[in-house]
Amino acid sequence: MPFAVIAEAYTLGNIPNEVAMKNSVGKVETKFYNYNGKITLSSGREFGPVQIAYETYGTLNDAKDNAILILHALTGDAHSAGYHSENDKKAGWWDEMIGPDKAFDTNKYFVISSNVFGGCSGTTGPSSVNPETGKRYGLSFPVITIEDTVTVQKLLIDYFGIKKLIVAGGSMGGMQAMSWAASYPEYVTKTIVIASSASSNAQSIAFNAVGRNAIFSDTNFNNGDYYDGDYPERGLSVARMIGHITYLCQESMHKKFGRRLQNKEKLTFDFGIDFQVESYLQHQGLSFVERFDANSYIYITKAVDYFDLEEQYGSLEKAFEKSNSSFLIISFSSDWLYPTHQSKEITQALVKAKKDVSFCEIKSPCGHDAFLLEFDTQTNIIKSFLKKDS
Repeated sequence: MPFAVIAEAYTLGNIPNEVAMKNSVGKVETKFYNYNGKITLSSGREFGPVQIAYETYGTLNDAKDNAILILHALTGDAHSAGYHSENDKKAGWWDEMIGPDKAFDTNKYFVISSNVFGGCSGTTGPSSVNPETGKRYGLSFPVITIEDTVTVQKLLIDYFGIKKLIVAGGSMGGMQAMSWAASYPEYVTKTIVIASSASSNAQSIAFNAVGRNAIFSDTNFNNGDYYDGDYPERGLSVARMIGHITYLCQESMHKKFGRRLQNKEKLTFDFGIDFQVESYLQHQGLSFVERFDANSYIYITKAVDYFDLEEQYGSLEKAFEKSNSSFLIISFSSDWLYPTHQSKEITQALVKAKKDVSFCEIKSPCGHDAFLLEFDTQTNIIKSFLKKDS
């Protein structure tokens, strides 16, 4: 099934209750900014025009100095809070963190959330139509980096006329936040990095490589030119299953599933689904293909693999030496995708660079996904950090 068709079904579902709506930013709208010029990518290639999908919550003050840019993880999008309509299945992906009196308080801050460059939820990516050919880019889309996504986000910030900015994100969003602090030190006043790393290690690169190869191996992939034919559902589904394993941890998987069987009392001695964990991963894979583009998955995971602040600047200290930002670094005890020692490396580099930095490891059994689940603890820490020197 072509991605352009299946993406339309993303927000269908049950009507949210009144309490949920009242405790969120309410009904929101995804908007689009079109930049008609060209940008220079890390590869040296010139690219443009670029469309950016974004949402905003709260009000930008007259001084335009109360903005927070929320940066999403690998498969996120611009819809981080509120509801698009009464028919939405659920609120935005970080709704528990963004809204009145929440961690990112929309009574005080103007919160911006945008879909990353290379994505498939409204911002220009491989599924977009190339205006020069009238066809979708597919694999003719340029290979991009985290720094390129930040370059595109800067276009949106300039559109709003914002000169001072707080940046915050988890996982790949944390990488973007660090890139913002390093690339635009005159803009960023506070940086919040959650469950992230200053570079991708061999293990995370390996998992991403296996995921990409699952997509490449799908007979429907057709060298990335599948938009008018059969969609590479199986390959993308397997890639998501592989990725999802890294978001959990042994403890959380044991508590969730153990060796419990799925809808049966004994093993069936065939190659169907026996265990609950198998059924769970299959569900995650199948639901993912309904909202994400296989080519975008390939490009964004490659951008994550390329991310390495130390290589880019010579050292982590040098990456942040021009920054005037204060930093909050948060890790989770059971996160083995981006373990705590990587957050400590960032913290130590910031200390050596004589920057104002706070570090906290949150005890959690939720693995890497904890930044999307441990709301109360994160809220207390983030509120305290944002209140400091404000």
